Amino acid sequence: MTGAVGKWSRSLAELRLPIGLWALTRIILLVVVFKIIVIPGPDITSDIEDIYQGWYEVLRTGTYPLDDVTWQYPPAAAFAILAPGLLPFLGYSAAFFVLALLCDAFVFGLLLHTGRRAGRSMRGAWIWIAGVALFGPTTYARYDVMVTAVAVAALLAAGRSPRVLGALAGFGAVLKVWPVLLLAGTPKGRATFRAWPTAVGAAAAVLLLCMVWMPGALAFLSFQRDRGTEVESLGAMVFHVARHFGWEGEARMNYGSIEFLGPYVSTVSTAAMVLTFVAFGWLLLWRFKARRFTSSTVADAAFVAVLLFTTTSRVLSPQYMLWLVGLAAVCLAYRASRMEKPVHLIVWATAVTQFEFPVWFSHVTRSDPLGVAVLFTRNGLLIAATLMACRILWRQTVTEPRVAATATIPAQAVQPEREKALSGTF
Repeated sequence: MTGAVGKWSRSLAELRLPIGLWALTRIILLVVVFKIIVIPGPDITSDIEDIYQGWYEVLRTGTYPLDDVTWQYPPAAAFAILAPGLLPFLGYSAAFFVLALLCDAFVFGLLLHTGRRAGRSMRGAWIWIAGVALFGPTTYARYDVMVTAVAVAALLAAGRSPRVLGALAGFGAVLKVWPVLLLAGTPKGRATFRAWPTAVGAAAAVLLLCMVWMPGALAFLSFQRDRGTEVESLGAMVFHVARHFGWEGEARMNYGSIEFLGPYVSTVSTAAMVLTFVAFGWLLLWRFKARRFTSSTVADAAFVAVLLFTTTSRVLSPQYMLWLVGLAAVCLAYRASRMEKPVHLIVWATAVTQFEFPVWFSHVTRSDPLGVAVLFTRNGLLIAATLMACRILWRQTVTEPRVAATATIPAQAVQPEREKALSGTF
C-alpha cells in the first residue's frame, strides 16, 4: 500500500510542472483574447466578433452563408461556429474562447496520458505547451484548435484502432479538409483496409447529414476556388520583393484575407497549385516504396503530408501553424520518431509567426524591410522543416529497410555453400 502511495506521489510530482506551465501560459492567452491586455497589431478577435458571429446568426436560420464569399469552409465547420450556443449564459465571443480553451486542454490531456505509456514520451506534451504559447492568442481566436483536437485524437488512436483513426479523419475532412492527410501513413494491409473505408464512410455520412440539414452545404467550393495568393504564402514572397522593383500590383482585402492582386498573380497561384500536386506526387511515391512502418510512422507521415500542404499552399494563414504544432507534438509523443529537428524548426517558425501576425502584420502588408524579414524567416524555417522531415521519413521507411534487405541476401546465399563445404569435409 505504501509503495502504491509513493508511486502515485511521484507521478503527481512529475506532472506538476507541465500542468502548472500549461495553466500559466493559457491564463496569459485568455487575458489577451478577453482584451484585459492589448497587444500590438490588428485585433485578433475581430474574426470571432464580426465574421464567426455573423455566420452563427445565418446558420441559426437554417441555411449556410450562401452570399458570403468569406465562407470557405467544408459544411461540418458549421458545428464549430454553432458550438458557442451550447453556453448560452456567455456572449458568443466569450463562449468561443472557453470552448477553444477546453479543446486545448483536451489535446494536452491526451498527450500527457500518452506520454506516460511504454514506448511513449512526454516530449509531445512539452511541444504542445510551448507551441501554443509561442503561437499566442490567435489559438483561441480561430476554430482550428478544435480541428487540431480531432486530428490529435485520431493519430493517438491509430495504433489501437485504425477504424477510430479513419472515422475521426473522415469527420475532420468535412470539418476542414486537411485531416484527410492523417491517413497517408497507415501501414499497408489490414490497417489501411480498415482506416480508409471507414474514413470515406464517415465523411460521406457527415456530408450527407449537412446537405440534408441545411441548403448551401457545398457553396464553399466556388468561394475557395477563386482565392488568390495571400500575402503570407510562399508564392507571395515573389511579390514582396517585386514591389521594390516597380511591380504595379497591390495588397488588399479579397475573399476574407489580404491577398496580392495585379500582374502575374494568377501565374504564381497556378504555380503554387502545381507545386502542391508535385508534393503530393512525392507523397504517393513514398507510400508506394515504403517498406517499414514503425509505431510513429502514421504520425510522422501525417506531419510530413500537412507540412507539404502548408508550405506549398497559396494561402498559408497563421492558424495553419497550429495544425503543425499539434501533429509535431504527436510525433514526439513516440520515442521511435526521428522528427525532433524538423519539429523544433516548426516551434521556432510558430514563434516567428506571432510577430508576422498580428504584431508586425502592417509591415508585412506594406512589404517593408521588417515585414519582408520576418516573413522570409518564417517561410524559410517552414521550407527547411519540410525538406528535412521528408528526408527523415524516406530514410527511415524506404532507404534503411532496402539497405538492410540487400545486406541480408548475400549472407543467406553464402550460408548453404558453407554448409555444403563443411559436409564434404566430413
